[in-house]
Amino acid sequence: MSDSVATLPSPRSAADVFCDDDSRPPQWFNPSLFLSQVFDSDSFISDLRTFLPFDTLRSELRSHLSSLNVDLVDRINRDYADFVNLSTKLVDIDATAVRMRAPLLELREEINEFRGSVDAARVARASGLNQRYDADAAREVLESSLEAFRVVSKVEKLIQELQDGATMRETQSMHLERIASELNRLKFLMAHAQNLPFIENLEKRIQSASVLFDASLRRCFIDGLNNSDTSVIYNCLRAYATTDNINNAEEIFCTTIVAPFIHKVIAHEAYDGTLGDELENDYRQIKHFVAKDCKMLLEISSTDKSGLHVFNFLANSILKEVLSAIQKVKPGVFSPGRPTEFLKNYKESLDFLAYLEGYCPSRSAVTKFRAVAIYIEFTKQWNVGVYFSLRFQEIAGGLDSALTSASLVFIQDSDSDKWSPPSLMLEQSVSLLESLRSCWKEDVLVFSAADKFLRLALQLLSRYCNWVSSAVNARKSNASLAPGCEWAVSATAEDLYISGCGEKSMLQGVESLENVLPLVKKTIIEVIVDKSVEELSQLKGIAATCMMSNKPLPIRHSPYVVGLLRPLKAFLEGDKARLYLTHETMEELLLGTITEITWRYYELANGRLSDARKTETYLQKSRQNAQKRAGATASGVTDHNVSGTEKMCMQLFLDLQEYGRNISALGLNPADIEPYCSLWQCVAPPDRQNTISV
Repeated sequence: MSDSVATLPSPRSAADVFCDDDSRPPQWFNPSLFLSQVFDSDSFISDLRTFLPFDTLRSELRSHLSSLNVDLVDRINRDYADFVNLSTKLVDIDATAVRMRAPLLELREEINEFRGSVDAARVARASGLNQRYDADAAREVLESSLEAFRVVSKVEKLIQELQDGATMRETQSMHLERIASELNRLKFLMAHAQNLPFIENLEKRIQSASVLFDASLRRCFIDGLNNSDTSVIYNCLRAYATTDNINNAEEIFCTTIVAPFIHKVIAHEAYDGTLGDELENDYRQIKHFVAKDCKMLLEISSTDKSGLHVFNFLANSILKEVLSAIQKVKPGVFSPGRPTEFLKNYKESLDFLAYLEGYCPSRSAVTKFRAVAIYIEFTKQWNVGVYFSLRFQEIAGGLDSALTSASLVFIQDSDSDKWSPPSLMLEQSVSLLESLRSCWKEDVLVFSAADKFLRLALQLLSRYCNWVSSAVNARKSNASLAPGCEWAVSATAEDLYISGCGEKSMLQGVESLENVLPLVKKTIIEVIVDKSVEELSQLKGIAATCMMSNKPLPIRHSPYVVGLLRPLKAFLEGDKARLYLTHETMEELLLGTITEITWRYYELANGRLSDARKTETYLQKSRQNAQKRAGATASGVTDHNVSGTEKMCMQLFLDLQEYGRNISALGLNPADIEPYCSLWQCVAPPDRQNTISV
């Protein structure tokens, strides 16, 4: 074995190594290796044969075997007496085993009998429970069937009373709302008693009652719309919402009120032929119509806690009909082939959508309105991508035509009366300037594609720079000139200087973009701050909780503190920020955002503390006045409890410390932020106001 080789001592003489000593085995022989689980005789012999004769090894192994045999005999002789006495001391073992086995067998039989009785009782109980469950289910189905029959009869009776009685509109609408409630209940009962012959026999009666109800509700709703009856419209909408028949209400309003006016306006202008495909006048009339004839219904459907928020008349009635009329009568407005008219109509359409969004009562309602299928379809009709492609060809093509001229064209030579900036003297430079201005003209730019127009402007600048540099490089190397660079061969020093001045003017135009960066950074900070300070609304709950007399002293910060800087972290750790923002810009945004958030934090916390102190002072005065009226002496009363204001300060102090730790994690020192210091002075204990430690 390799282990035996590894444990060899330092070299010794052959006599010392191979001597026969009966007192102990030689050092090269390790008997413990035979006990190893991975012992291999071949490996053991091959390891020793390199320095040991076989005779010596055989002799040592035989000696070891003899010692093992002697040891085995000694162990047997040592315990032999105990083995012999074991058989003589154990008397009548079989009889003892039989006596012990008898009660065990009896116990086994009793257990088996008890197990059988338990299994039988369990089966009987399960059968009884199943029978009870079946009986309950059958009773429930029977009750549902009987209740469905009673409800059908009640609905038929109510519809008959509605048809026979000549009541007022409001009374009819209330009657219809009651019928709608019964029909909704009937649907619930029908769902619990399906595929029953009794229920199938009721389906014809139910369908007949539903048809009569829908017709009566439709007439009442149309009557309410035509007469602008608020109560009738409200009751009818509740009836439609109860029966989950929302689409019918939206369709009735569309066909009865919206469609006639839309068709009249758009079709009349199309047949008149005076305005062509322009939508400005159409949208103006439609806005007036919505404010006059649709506002009442929109306000009713957006009433708080009325359950009518399920209706979307803006999208499914008004916008749907407007889109349908434009597609049928004026499909040319969606064609970007005429870019000027297309952009004008597109902007008017966006303004119209913004006007409709003004009738949404909340931000969530605006989000819901924009997610409707008809809204998405309306916006997809305007192919802004094709419009930009046409403008790209128009703007870039004009500059490219000017730059492919074989010679430099001076302004005073070509058109002395044409206006141009004092620093521009070449027709090519003026063409570049006009192209850049065209990218940002009001009648060209589309804000939804502003990134594309910015890219186009940068491409125009790059094209002009390449035009100048290519001509100069070709002149130096005497290489073949590209189209538009022929002027470099005969250009004088003044010509080259003038072309370079045009490039300088371009750089001045690029520098003007840097003036916009502070406004962009300020806007980014405002957006992040608005999201962050939403968490500060929980300060109101903290004030109310701390003013409770049985509230213990706070020992940890509030949960809202963790979310204060979460929007900022998400922005700075985003892929776009790390890709496009420099380290200096990120540091500037970080400091500006945290400073503004802390100012808001300080203003709100200071205001809450001020209100709490005023309230506590008022309550103390009231309590003292009550004690005086009761005849108690105020001097004998001492209140050692911590006041609510002190609890609030302590809670805000714990929150401020956690907020400071979060600021430190972003790499800023809270003590360097002015509003943080002000807030620390406001809420910190007196003994810690001079030292800011988080």
